[in-house]
Amino acid sequence: MQTTHSSPAILTTTVGSYSPIDWLVALPSEQAVLDATAVVIATQRRYGIDLPTDGELSRFDVNHPDTNGMIEYFISRIGGISTAVGMTDARAFRAKQEMNFRRKPAGVVREPLSEGVLDLYEDCARSASVAAGPFKFTLTSPYMLARTLLDNHYGDIEVLTLAIADILAAQVSDLPCACVQVDEANIPGSPEGIPVALQAINRILDNVKCQRAVHFCFGNYGGQTIQSGNWKRLLDFLNGLHTDHLVLELAHRPESDLDALAGIDPRIKLGIGVIDIKVNHIETPDEVAARIGRAAKKAGEDRIGWVHPDCGFWMLKRSVVDRKIEALVLGRDKYLGR
Repeated sequence: MQTTHSSPAILTTTVGSYSPIDWLVALPSEQAVLDATAVVIATQRRYGIDLPTDGELSRFDVNHPDTNGMIEYFISRIGGISTAVGMTDARAFRAKQEMNFRRKPAGVVREPLSEGVLDLYEDCARSASVAAGPFKFTLTSPYMLARTLLDNHYGDIEVLTLAIADILAAQVSDLPCACVQVDEANIPGSPEGIPVALQAINRILDNVKCQRAVHFCFGNYGGQTIQSGNWKRLLDFLNGLHTDHLVLELAHRPESDLDALAGIDPRIKLGIGVIDIKVNHIETPDEVAARIGRAAKKAGEDRIGWVHPDCGFWMLKRSVVDRKIEALVLGRDKYLGR
């Protein structure tokens, strides 16, 4: 998405998921997903969001409320992964420790991975058919997906991660959207995975023909942070990404995290999280403007290209979500003096 003469200097976007739609949850169908997607995108446009997301409604899974189905959507479609997880599989996964907030793996890798029934183009095209303008399409990072799996085939997290990356990269070159965003919530707390995660994400980004974004947060499991760390120790990783802009969690973070912004390569536009999605508090436009101002003071005003919520909205009620979206736009406008 390119800025035009009439576009504000700082654009607004959302990160991915929207609050669950009650009637879609009650009576799910392909038509209901399409109708709900139209509502979600139109709602964001009504409040003035420059680049809405489709709400990730086709990924919502009532059986996985802690993560909104963002993992299972991919795992259940990629070939070579079984979602039939037995007692022995679950015990083996728990022994790994690094994912101890999950009681069992999202799936078990039993043979070489393949495309399976994953079809990102179809999902993106469905949203494009009701978007009535530019929108952003999101996908979960290969490293994040690999960490949720019990690997009984490759026996190597790096090989597994890159195998997932190749499958996703093969499907992103012609997606009918204005921006493709890769979401990663494990690396901020697991920097030992940086080399393979960087390689995997870049394989996807290098195949994207539109705007490229990468979203990072410190976890949003059931609406709670699950990773520790800070942005400063991730600077080399962030600077190595082949992305046009970053989408960073900062509203729910200590203000000291803003110090790292000045160290991010100037070729990468900054997306600043100014809406806290882990609380029900509705930010005022003044609060949002102040958060933008603090980030601009650290990074330089010309570095900030985007403002957004810290993460997706799936755990919040629609009445809260819509007011937060409205505050985001009003706060951006207040900061810019519009």
